[in-house]
Amino acid sequence: MPLDLALHLARSLGNPVLNLAILAEGNVSARVDDETFWVKASGHEMATIDETGFVAVNRPAILRVLNDELTDAEIRQILADARRDPNAGHPSVETFMHAQLLGLPGVECIGHTHPTAMLPVLCSDQAEREATQRYFPDEVVCCGPASAWVSYVDPGLPLARAIRASVDSYVHEWGSVPKTIWLQNHGLIALGRSAKEVMSATLMSVKAATVRFGPGLTALTSAQIERIHTRPDEHHRQALLWR
Repeated sequence: MPLDLALHLARSLGNPVLNLAILAEGNVSARVDDETFWVKASGHEMATIDETGFVAVNRPAILRVLNDELTDAEIRQILADARRDPNAGHPSVETFMHAQLLGLPGVECIGHTHPTAMLPVLCSDQAEREATQRYFPDEVVCCGPASAWVSYVDPGLPLARAIRASVDSYVHEWGSVPKTIWLQNHGLIALGRSAKEVMSATLMSVKAATVRFGPGLTALTSAQIERIHTRPDEHHRQALLWR
């Protein structure tokens, strides 16, 4: 069930040992159908969240306003009105981003975190270049041949629009949906069909960020990345990993 999926993913990402999100940081979502999805409500800590920390949202109601210029008060009212249950918690301001990304092919759930190990990279002046680099095969397998890049913008509607533009550019270049999106000075978004796919992309992104601090690094070439990205045995391994 989508709510169970969202709950499992949130608790997994919120595990304090992993240091991916502290306090009320981060959010997750899971698709029900074209009309509805579950998203974390504002103010809930992922490590301890339960069913009451999620709210079912009317997706078309959110998508209708993506191009509108709205005040903070109007945004809050739209989010409140989009709840399937008016007594549920208030949807995260990142609900706009989740509504958009859950419409992409093969995306059933999303995990957004602020990994401590990644923030030095995301806050560096080399972050945009590093988003396109890959240093070892499993980074390609779990995180894709590159990460979509989004320069810093205000969370909420502006961020959702910036993510849409970045994903459109990525799909045009690579012919597929990104597995990971890097947000400058902010955090990571991982997309997938399952909680395991989102977790593998998140954890491998953290490992790759740690590797990036090594001296004298040599990135994989574009030909090497393409070979790994298209190998049938790697696709088989992906299917087993995410099952």
